[in-house]
Amino acid sequence: MKTNLIVGCLLCCVLFISCDSEEDSPERVTQADMEAIRSTALSGSWRISYFFDTDKEETSNFEGYAFVFGADGIVTAVKDATEVTGTWSVTDSNSSDDSPDDSDVDFNLNFPSPEMFLDLTDDWDILEYSQNQIKLIDISGGNGGTDYLTFQKI
Repeated sequence: MKTNLIVGCLLCCVLFISCDSEEDSPERVTQADMEAIRSTALSGSWRISYFFDTDKEETSNFEGYAFVFGADGIVTAVKDATEVTGTWSVTDSNSSDDSPDDSDVDFNLNFPSPEMFLDLTDDWDILEYSQNQIKLIDISGGNGGTDYLTFQKI
């Protein structure tokens, strides 16, 4: 009986320790991360490895484009002889955006044209970032749809 009780207690302890949810979810991106995010974006060429626009995946629309984020706030996407330019920035919640979260950090993209690049224009919330990947999300205030955008370093 005593042995069963000890084994049961040990099993509960193991299950409790293994259920630590902090290890499974990325840390929240804060204002303290802003300069690191800027530096990461400036550190080379990027491609879109995933783009989900509200109700369908549209990654293939950007296949072959290399994105370069310039220190001057200009982002350039190049594919063969095609070059598309826009603007980018990393801002905190004090800027004018549509996020209800007061502690968010936004990765802002603005492409005036062509049509398919307009889908990238938004104040994206940063889900997570590393030296090789930047994962973004946007929850639309208008239609309630969720968009996902991931840049992968080339």
